[in-house]
Amino acid sequence: MTRTILLIHGAWLNSRSWEGFKARYEAAGYTVLAPDWPYDDRSPEALRASPLPELARLSQRQIVAHYEAIIRALPEPPILIGHSLGGVAVQHLLDRGLGAAGVAIDPAPTPGVPLGPHAIWSALPVFLDPLSWRKSKVMSRRFFRRRFAQTAPSDQADALYDRYIVPTPGRVYWNGVVNAMKIRWDNPARPPLLLIGGEKDLIADAGMTRAIYNHQKRAPSATELRILKGRSHWTCIDAGWEAVADLALDWAVAHLPGAPGERVPGAAAVAA
Repeated sequence: MTRTILLIHGAWLNSRSWEGFKARYEAAGYTVLAPDWPYDDRSPEALRASPLPELARLSQRQIVAHYEAIIRALPEPPILIGHSLGGVAVQHLLDRGLGAAGVAIDPAPTPGVPLGPHAIWSALPVFLDPLSWRKSKVMSRRFFRRRFAQTAPSDQADALYDRYIVPTPGRVYWNGVVNAMKIRWDNPARPPLLLIGGEKDLIADAGMTRAIYNHQKRAPSATELRILKGRSHWTCIDAGWEAVADLALDWAVAHLPGAPGERVPGAAAVAA
């Protein structure tokens, strides 16, 4: 069974957002990769001060292709764990038969699934800017405190913003609704997938995560859903993130090829 994990970050964050997960998994004996998106491979402080012009033109297709190339170069298929837009990338990569198992945490809007009301509202700062298609956007501190990480202690919000938040290309938002990449929901070759949603997520509604599950469960491989009470979109860094990390890894390991209790293709999907 694989001992390699690939972590895929979402919009507004880079690989630093995985520092807790990475250290926890490495302590358990795994080889853990947390590659940045292209043009995101500096500290958040440096990225905010001087984002590369190329970042503004980065697309979802380029991001998925970036991770596909990394996976194909590995000596074994990794466990894929992605957050937000990284959770969408996990679904595309699994659809291509890449990875041993996948976990999508708070997945961003996914092609073929209606947007939830929170997702629509949270995307307005990008969509109301007619030039956002070719810009790197910067999240406001107010948006961070009220929607992105509203469950974080208010007296820590500025420090958390400074440590983790980076500019993100507006193009990746538009890619979700204009000429979006498709997913084959009933793909017989898709590896196992766990979807994790947050009850209090104001970026990627829990209802939207459930809707993604209802599509993904058409595949014959294991497909499960967990909606975590009290968790926001900040769930991978917020207090109690360790339980989220353990849930993701434990589920993936239990569903690796050859693992005890591995689901037989064609068995019924389970939601919890």
